Amino acid sequence: MNRYVRGGLLRRHRDFRLLWCGETAGKFGASVTGVAVPLVAVSTLHAGTLEVGLLSACAWLPWLVVGLPVGVWVDRSRRRPIMLAAAAVSVLLFASVPLLDRLGRLSMGSLFAVTLLTGVAAVFFQTAYSAYLPGLLDPEDQPEGNSKLQGSASAAQIAGRSAAGLTAQLAGAVSAMFANAGMFLVSLLCLAAIRHREPRPGGPAEHRRGTMASEILAGLRLVADDRWLRTLTLFGAVSNLGLMGYQSILVVFLVREVGLPPGTVGILIAVAGAGGVAGAFIARRAAGRFGTAGATLLCELGLAVPALLIPLTTSGAGTLLYVTGGFCVSAGVVAGNVIKAGFHQSYCPPHLLGRLTASTAFLNYGTVPLGALLGGILGSVLGLRPAMWITTAAVPLAGLILFFSPLRRTRDLPKTPLGWSGALVARQEGSETRSDRSPA
Repeated sequence: MNRYVRGGLLRRHRDFRLLWCGETAGKFGASVTGVAVPLVAVSTLHAGTLEVGLLSACAWLPWLVVGLPVGVWVDRSRRRPIMLAAAAVSVLLFASVPLLDRLGRLSMGSLFAVTLLTGVAAVFFQTAYSAYLPGLLDPEDQPEGNSKLQGSASAAQIAGRSAAGLTAQLAGAVSAMFANAGMFLVSLLCLAAIRHREPRPGGPAEHRRGTMASEILAGLRLVADDRWLRTLTLFGAVSNLGLMGYQSILVVFLVREVGLPPGTVGILIAVAGAGGVAGAFIARRAAGRFGTAGATLLCELGLAVPALLIPLTTSGAGTLLYVTGGFCVSAGVVAGNVIKAGFHQSYCPPHLLGRLTASTAFLNYGTVPLGALLGGILGSVLGLRPAMWITTAAVPLAGLILFFSPLRRTRDLPKTPLGWSGALVARQEGSETRSDRSPA
């Protein structure tokens, strides 16, 4: 009975505690990057709106370029060594930014390169991490684990954004990158201390593995041929287009249009990000009351509407409009992610999780660089406030995909593992005759 009390998983599971600490430190570092890198570009290198949008695009572009093959590599390999290597690379890359600045060699080109390469490391880490958790925790512990990881990640992002803004104001934006590198070092050390040793990756097709191309195609068909995975992935792709569209120019909007100092920007973004903690807290409770499908609709559509308050932001009391809108959007996104993570882990066989993660991420995150580019172009052509109106409006509009989907007609997402889709993947990997598409 003690295992279900609040906080029980962190107290009784040493390896999960280390994973939780490492992931929290990594999210803190990533949130510092999200504020510090645009501030470095704006305040140190005097970049324009389009260049700042391109920086955000570079962070997510690797999902389009290497996301799909990484999913296959993760399914073929043990996940923890991949996470360790990605964290180590991130430490070195982020530490290089302040070092280049001290040598007088920091430029937009080097900032683009660091952002792109750390984005590649993030693809490896996130794909391996998503597939690693189900092997570390028992199925009954996974909802609690997902909730705690999402909640602590949101809290770390709040602290990281505040730290980035304050450090930028007190010591310069470049100095904030040292804190970023330090957090990824903490993440690396925590992951290295985990005692759990993964078995060799296996599955129905492990002895008749196909080519890289056939396995990538199998992962994409896994998503395309299942109505639940297809609906959630399509929604994520459209939603991310709007989310990154406004987030890519948010710092520039708050500094140049609203007229706020960098320290205040960091604090406001952090307060709005506190919605993520609230979202992680309410996710399981909302799912218990409304069902996982109903809670997904509530979080991803209902809490997305206040995004329309963000373009109304002005200085003084008007900053509360941004805080309210950003808080609600963050709560909805994180709560939806908690529910979706649990659905993926129970619905998909473990030996296919890497490909499922990579395929959904390829489609979901593939629109992120497009959204960042769109935000930068709209901000440059139309102005920052009109660009914010267009991009924030896309966030609640994306929720209509869920509203007009099977989610509206059911209380809970299915919990049973994939049957026909998993069999389809196995047949494709074994080069057997292609089956007809079956209804989900």
